[in-house]
Amino acid sequence: MSNNKKRLNRRSLLATSAVALTATSTGRSADNSKKTKPDVREGLTAKQLCPHPFLTPADDFYNVSRGNPKPYTLEGEALEKARLTKDTWRLEVTADPFTEDGVVKEPASTQREFKLDDNSSITLDHLMELGEKHSVKFIKAMQCLNVPAPLGQGLWEGVPLSVVLRECGKLSNVRRIYFWGFHNNDPKQIFQSSVSYTQAMETPPGDLPVFLAYRLNGAPLPLERGGPVRMVIPWAHGFKSIKWLHHIFLTNDYRINDTYALNNNDPESYLKTAAYLDEGPKEYKFGEPVILTGQAISGRSGLQRVEYWVRRLEEGARRIEDDSEELLAAPWKPCEIVPAPDWSTVLPSEVLTKDVLGFDRETGEPSSWPLRYGMASYNAVLRDLPPGRYELRTRTVDKNGFAQPEPRSIQKSGRNAIQMRRITVTD
Repeated sequence: MSNNKKRLNRRSLLATSAVALTATSTGRSADNSKKTKPDVREGLTAKQLCPHPFLTPADDFYNVSRGNPKPYTLEGEALEKARLTKDTWRLEVTADPFTEDGVVKEPASTQREFKLDDNSSITLDHLMELGEKHSVKFIKAMQCLNVPAPLGQGLWEGVPLSVVLRECGKLSNVRRIYFWGFHNNDPKQIFQSSVSYTQAMETPPGDLPVFLAYRLNGAPLPLERGGPVRMVIPWAHGFKSIKWLHHIFLTNDYRINDTYALNNNDPESYLKTAAYLDEGPKEYKFGEPVILTGQAISGRSGLQRVEYWVRRLEEGARRIEDDSEELLAAPWKPCEIVPAPDWSTVLPSEVLTKDVLGFDRETGEPSSWPLRYGMASYNAVLRDLPPGRYELRTRTVDKNGFAQPEPRSIQKSGRNAIQMRRITVTD
């Protein structure tokens, strides 16, 4: 089959699936617009339908950390020497003198540098003073590019990188901003990332800035989550949001320095719109409700809906791939996305939604739901499945109409394969 023909078939199948979804998602039959479906969620508790808190407690984030020993395990004098306490934390901001014929003609320079050796490095008090006037708050889902599940979601607070760099005065010949954190003073353990000068310095209205975070869910950023200060890149996977931030390096070298790029990962990957399916019982008795729950991340292209598909496993049924004809032509049905919470019960008492990026400055309502680069819970309830063996799948459809794992199905740009549960319904 030619690539063009295959692409056409895939589009036709997606369109067919969308038409079928339109007929079912309204809760009305195609031939009788007044006939409504019974409420399949009746009798179920809110906890059964939404087992996840909206904001993940700091201690409950799934931990992905590097280092030997891991920096958050340091104690006492070792922690102070690592500059990872409130009083000892210091940030250096320096310019790269590097030049190379045919690549970098002029070295980067800045009017002012912040260094340890002359005691001019930025302290946490200095950073928080900047935050008194320039702080930003943003609800972001964290996800590792190579982990097929969200790590957690938090209210992050800090100071835009652009504000910190303006403390340096005039910058010249800067094309990229490198940054790294504490790495046990071992060059082999260094973990670093970068953004472009434009990404660092300019944030269009409605977009989200790169920032240095020092609070999570209204409290000081814990050591295990990358405190006292970590970089947060709102649109990116976790490897860009460097923990235990120590050094910002201004360079005229246009090349990306990201450690993750060395392992065949996409160093510029945005968060993907994707559904992640919770585990659940493997066996049900006939008549028991089968509850599907999970969390969906609203990535670069937003989230239009979450869908589920029940595949009955007949004798001889084979494993199918995410791009199989059977899956693309399947009768996907709508899940329910859990509505926005009562913000007064979710956010710290001193935080107003109108002061959080992603919310309307006047009304305090979310600009989109789910929040951009955030996640929301979803569910579906299946009743009266006949006895048999089944595969249960969920997927997202983004605002461009692409069904997961499209439009970026290469898993080294983010793990977003369609997830599946296998169950048996007995007599």
